[in-house]
Amino acid sequence: MPIISLLIIGAAAGFLATRFMKVQADVPTTIVIGIAGALIGGFVLRFLVTVTGAMAGLVGAVLGAVLLLWLWQTYVRR
Repeated sequence: MPIISLLIIGAAAGFLATRFMKVQADVPTTIVIGIAGALIGGFVLRFLVTVTGAMAGLVGAVLGAVLLLWLWQTYVRR
């Protein structure tokens, strides 16, 4: 059953991706693009969730500091 759902989700993702990027591809290529994109996206998302779950405070603090520095450089220091 997971293989069938992977094919269906891959076909849908490939179809949407080819339409967003305005790429003409046949059905098997679209399905392969969608499945590969789902695998890559799944690995990246899992990695980001793991990193932010383990170090959410540090990541939030760094992002906040970067935002504050950007605001300071953009609006205060001219």
